[in-house]
Amino acid sequence: MTGQAERPQQHGIHKEDLAERDEAECAGDTAPAGTAADEAGDEVALLKARADENWDRFVRASAELENVRKRAARDVENAHKYAIERFSADLLAVRDSLELALLTGDEASLESLREGSETTLRLLVSVMQRYGVEELDPLGEPFDPESHEAMTMQPSADAEPGSILAVFQKGYGLNGSLLRPARVVVAAAPPEKDD
Repeated sequence: MTGQAERPQQHGIHKEDLAERDEAECAGDTAPAGTAADEAGDEVALLKARADENWDRFVRASAELENVRKRAARDVENAHKYAIERFSADLLAVRDSLELALLTGDEASLESLREGSETTLRLLVSVMQRYGVEELDPLGEPFDPESHEAMTMQPSADAEPGSILAVFQKGYGLNGSLLRPARVVVAAAPPEKDD
């Protein structure tokens, strides 16, 4: 647009409209018609740039998430693979102690063998405690089917019915969960005597 008014007769524009448009252009209130198209094009380009930037962020975030998943899977696999490595290394001391006892078995006295066995047992208990393995010895406690396995019931006048009278095999727990239930004898009520 050159700024000159076109003839009203050619485009059906009234003289008053042309005068108002000329005044507005001179005052700088509106941009020429070509500028609106340029602004729309600039806005589209800006929106496209933002969309491209967001797409790039999305692709990078997806790749990072996939890397985190792979790393976590690898860590879990390694944890399963090497979880008992330290425990096994600590148990080697117990094995060494037992092997040493067997080597000196013929020459050792009964007292020294007993002393060696007690030392080995203390070593084993120490290793187990270090890893959160706890002994469950429920003698005299009430029977609990969640942590005890009843091997038999025995009538007893001394023990309360439903309590544990004897322990065949101790139970063990690991960090609050049951590894093995204690195998027990449960006290039953003594039979009633007929008069």
